[in-house]
Amino acid sequence: MKPLYLYNTASRSVEQFFSVKEKQAGMYCCGPTVYNYAHIGNLRTYIFEDVLKRVLTFNGYKVKHVINITDVGHLTSDADSGDDKMEKGALREGKTVWQIAEHFTAKFRENAKDLNILEADVWPKATDHIKHMIELVTILENRGFTYKTSDGIYFDTVKFPSYCDFARLEPESLRAGERVDMGEKRAPTDFALWKFSPKDQKRQMEWDSPWGVGFPGWHIECSAMSLAYLDLPLDIHCGGTDHIRVHHTNEIAQTEAATGTKFANFWMHGEFLNMGNVKMSKSGGTFITLDTVKNEGINPLAYRMFCFTAHYRSPLTFTMDGLKASAVSLGNMKKTVPPESTVIADASKVATLMETFYHHVNDDLNMPRAVAALWDLLKDTSIESQVRRACAVVADDILGLDLLAVPLETKQSVISGDGPAITFDSPVPVPDALKNVLVAKIQARRTARKEKNFKLSDEIRNALTAQNIIMKDMPDGSTECQISSSVCANCDAVVAALS
Repeated sequence: MKPLYLYNTASRSVEQFFSVKEKQAGMYCCGPTVYNYAHIGNLRTYIFEDVLKRVLTFNGYKVKHVINITDVGHLTSDADSGDDKMEKGALREGKTVWQIAEHFTAKFRENAKDLNILEADVWPKATDHIKHMIELVTILENRGFTYKTSDGIYFDTVKFPSYCDFARLEPESLRAGERVDMGEKRAPTDFALWKFSPKDQKRQMEWDSPWGVGFPGWHIECSAMSLAYLDLPLDIHCGGTDHIRVHHTNEIAQTEAATGTKFANFWMHGEFLNMGNVKMSKSGGTFITLDTVKNEGINPLAYRMFCFTAHYRSPLTFTMDGLKASAVSLGNMKKTVPPESTVIADASKVATLMETFYHHVNDDLNMPRAVAALWDLLKDTSIESQVRRACAVVADDILGLDLLAVPLETKQSVISGDGPAITFDSPVPVPDALKNVLVAKIQARRTARKEKNFKLSDEIRNALTAQNIIMKDMPDGSTECQISSSVCANCDAVVAALS
């Protein structure tokens, strides 16, 4: 079998993977800044990282996987200026920073579960590691890598000669005002390690430090948390391609300056998900969440399948039609998996047939070719059905598509009663309590429309929409309700809100 080869951003080449400790791999993934919902572009990166973890496991590695939660210090500008995204998010939501951090962290982990992303071993929060960050900045200060300005403690990149190497930056091209606002910085590339709280306002998140009350810079957070849970050098450090130029370059500089040790052996980055010619982003307002996908009645795993239509290092353009096509493709693949048999598959034959699939996944996670190889196997009726099913089982350990889950008819319940039918369209059984309240609401809306009380009719529709229940009036007078699995899972809360 082909050994595992991965693209290393540091060398700009595909290299055979070796871990520091035999058959153990430490993997740090830059996690979400929990000031808003993760969009599906963010989630594409976590799907690629999940596949990486699964492929490492398949190759016999015991993986220690760390995903951090950034709940403080990530400013709206890479120039160490602007608002803290968390404080800005709290103002937008009318809640405390701590409340939105808890809410959006829970939502991110729900998204990860919906996408079959395996649980990380550690989920460290930045606010739980302020002590570690202060200690790291102190080490850098003692080693002469910092200087103080009126708004914080900064890393002096001139004193780290290899600063530009990782991102292949050209120092002479980094003129002030292009990459960052200079302020009191000595060089355009210098970055904040610790920011002082504004004197004219009270921040919700701030801490005492040897330099004054303030909060950590975004970059120091990941260095401190990775050092807290993984040995140096890290085997693999992952993130989005937008992290290369600033965030990961800064992480390398501060970590290696503080420790005198190489930070990570492999750096891996996922490419953007685009909408048209523009990358999906929260700041640009061009983003779609996984809830949007679910509210369209599409299985979240169809999005995982959609991500496999392009290599993780290639940009991928999102369209709803493309996603729906992937949903159909996933459904067809599941239908192609033979039913369970009492005949035991020949393990050696399964291994031989899976060689092409494994060759592609070990070739820098080439999922488009791996999926194509599996399709070829499943469609080949000259192969015994029990062998084809066994191939699907082992392939799904890497794909994570729930290939053995039998597709359900989505329109499960039809209630006729008096008047046109009411149909519930859901990928999971709709609880009776939810059915009952929906029938009552729909019948009340029908009565309101009959009496031309369109204000009440709209209020009922809006109340259902607010609970992510999409109601459609069909041409024949019947009513169809699209209900996601998450709505059914939170039945009690939804029923209470509608009652």
